[in-house]
Amino acid sequence: MIARRHLLSAAALGAGALFVSPGIALATAATERRFVFIIQRGAADGLDVLRPTGDPAFAGLRARLIGETPGIKLDAMFSLHPALVEIGKMYARQQALFVHAVASPYRDRSHFDGQNVLETGGAQPYVVRDGWLNRLVAMLPRASDDAIAIAATVPTALRGSVQVASYAPSALPHAADDLMTRVTALYEADPQLHPLWASALETRGLATDVGARQDPASLGTLTAGFLTKPNGPRIAMLETLGWDTHNAQAGRLANQLRNLDAMLAALRDGLGAAWATTTVLVATEFGRTVAVNGTGGTDHGTGSVAMLLGGAVQGGRVVADWPGLAPGRLYDARDLRPTAALDALIAGAAAESLGLDPARVGRTLFAKSGAVTPITGLIRS
Repeated sequence: MIARRHLLSAAALGAGALFVSPGIALATAATERRFVFIIQRGAADGLDVLRPTGDPAFAGLRARLIGETPGIKLDAMFSLHPALVEIGKMYARQQALFVHAVASPYRDRSHFDGQNVLETGGAQPYVVRDGWLNRLVAMLPRASDDAIAIAATVPTALRGSVQVASYAPSALPHAADDLMTRVTALYEADPQLHPLWASALETRGLATDVGARQDPASLGTLTAGFLTKPNGPRIAMLETLGWDTHNAQAGRLANQLRNLDAMLAALRDGLGAAWATTTVLVATEFGRTVAVNGTGGTDHGTGSVAMLLGGAVQGGRVVADWPGLAPGRLYDARDLRPTAALDALIAGAAAESLGLDPARVGRTLFAKSGAVTPITGLIRS
C-alpha cells in the first residue's frame, strides 16, 4: 500500500515529479551564496570545448573537427568553441574561468567507473558510498534545507547522510486542484506519508512560477527559480547527457554545447542579482583522445577541461599547466596528459564559494583520494 501511495504522490505533482525523503523541509536558507554543479555525462572533449589553437600540434591533429572556424579567441593559446557564445560573453566580463588538462584520479576510461569516482570523490570506483556534494552540504549550518537535484533521482554526488530533494520536469499535464485536495486529505492522518506529501507540495510550489519544461533553457530558468526563493535551496546539481562523441563529433558536440550555453545563460538571467554570489562548476568524468578516429569522432581519453562560471568567479582567464600535444607529451601516447587535479579544483571552488576553509573542505570531500591541496584564488572575496 505504501508503494502504491508513493507512486501516486509522484504522479499527482503533474508537470514536475519530486522525489524526496520524509523529514525534508525547505526553510529559510542559511546562506545567500550559491553553488551549482553540472555534470557532463559521457566524457566531454575538452580539446574541442576549449581548443589549444596556439599549440603547434593542434591543427594537424584536429583539422577534421574544427574546419575553418577556430572559435572565440581567449588568449594566445586557447579558443573557445564557437557554439559557446554566452559563455564567451561571461569570459569577457570576467565571470568565466577554465581549468584545462584536468582529471580526477581515475585512469581506466569506463564511463560508469569514471563517473562514480568523480561523484564520490574516491580514488577508485565504488569504494566510497556517498557523494562529495552531499558531504559539502553537510558542512553548511543547516544542511537539510540547502540542496536540490534537478534530476529524476538524486545523483550519486548528492547521496549521503543529508536528505536531498530532487525535481524533474515531466511531460504529464498539471494535476487538477481537486485531485491535489483529495490526496492531501488522504495523507492528512498518515504519520509516515503526510510529511513526504507536504514537502512535495512545497517544492512543487517553488517550481510552479517558472514552469517545468525539459529544454535546456527552461531547466536553467527552473534551477534559478529554486535558488532565488527566500525559502529555497542554495546548492543544486544538474545532469547533462550525450557527451560520448565516438562519431560525427563536429555536429553532435556543437549541438551539446549550444544546449549547455543556453542553460547557463538562462540560469544567469533567472538568478538576476543573485548571479553575483553564484558559482557554477561544469565537469566531466574524463576527456577524449587527441587523435580523431575513422568515423569523425574521438574515443575515451583522460585529461579534459572544467569550467567555473558566475558572478562570484574571478574569471577572464584560463588556468593551465599546458603539457603539449606533441607525441612524446601525451598520456599513454594517445590522450591529453592531466596536469591539474579535479579534486583540488572542486575543493577550492566549493570552499571559496561558500565561505568555508579550503583545507577542511579538501579533507572532508576527498579523504579517500589522498592528500588534496585545494586550488584557491578562484572566487572573488
